[in-house]
Amino acid sequence: MSEAGRHIVTFDEHAAGERLDRALAAALPALTRSRVKALIEGRRVALAGVGTIEEPSRKVKMGEQFVVDIPEPEPAEPKAQALDLDILHEDADLLILNKPAGLVVHPAPGNPDHTLVNALLAHCGESLSGIGGVRRPGIVHRLDKDTSGVMVVAKNDAAHQALSKLFAAHDLTRIYQAIVWGAPKARKGTVDAAIGRHPVDRKRMAARRTGGKHALTEYWLDRSFGPPLAPFASLVGARLHTGRTHQVRVHLAHIGCPVVGDPLYGRRRGEPRNVDIPPSLKTFERQALHAAVLEFRHPRTGQKMKFATELPQDMQMLLAELNSVNLSS
Repeated sequence: MSEAGRHIVTFDEHAAGERLDRALAAALPALTRSRVKALIEGRRVALAGVGTIEEPSRKVKMGEQFVVDIPEPEPAEPKAQALDLDILHEDADLLILNKPAGLVVHPAPGNPDHTLVNALLAHCGESLSGIGGVRRPGIVHRLDKDTSGVMVVAKNDAAHQALSKLFAAHDLTRIYQAIVWGAPKARKGTVDAAIGRHPVDRKRMAARRTGGKHALTEYWLDRSFGPPLAPFASLVGARLHTGRTHQVRVHLAHIGCPVVGDPLYGRRRGEPRNVDIPPSLKTFERQALHAAVLEFRHPRTGQKMKFATELPQDMQMLLAELNSVNLSS
């Protein structure tokens, strides 16, 4: 629901001495401080009996009354386009969905429309109250085009800011499942390796000894396929303790288990002998990576929320083929 319209705020002794932008943000919790600052600088805040105030840092006094004129959110630049979405939960503040593989999150060169943002604009409509004054969904984390799984989207400024803080502080649980080449040497462990741009190929990320950002991934082996001493593939789980670009894909490749079908990091090593590897393992058309679990506290209510999704059909079919492989004697 939009917060647009005229709001009258009268300050008592508790707000006296506070910056105007901070005090108004506290009085109007649907707005972030940066949004309030933009309204002040945009000449949309007036002091009763005085006129327009343009200084966000101005100190307020007890008894002062301010009129805040919040405009209707501007139309979003991307077009609203109705697409089928697998909605797991929706309320006034946020929306949780199960993103299919192949769906791009943001419009960009090469993918100007039919993205998740376009679909959310059509689905949410007037329930978007505006992020930064623009009627658009608040994307607080992304999944790559060919990664499937759970995503959370903010529907207003306050939820967007609160969720962004959760992700920045890693105060939530994100678990992925992946089908990888080979198998980890240990059944479970952690990868503590900084991630930064590849020194040669700038489109790729890489585990870096110097110059990268701290990245930590916990992993475990769910199932392996092939000879017990030399599996050719496995299903692994991975929990993110940080949130770097391509983190799961980079870290699994770093320990010698690149994600099957990964065009950037999925180069496999030599194939095992005496085993008929299913052709679909070699020709899988996307990275076999799924965001399976997302758990966090609701930004408004504080209620613990957990969403878990099954592997998509293409990954389930691949696992079924792997389970049927016969080993030669």
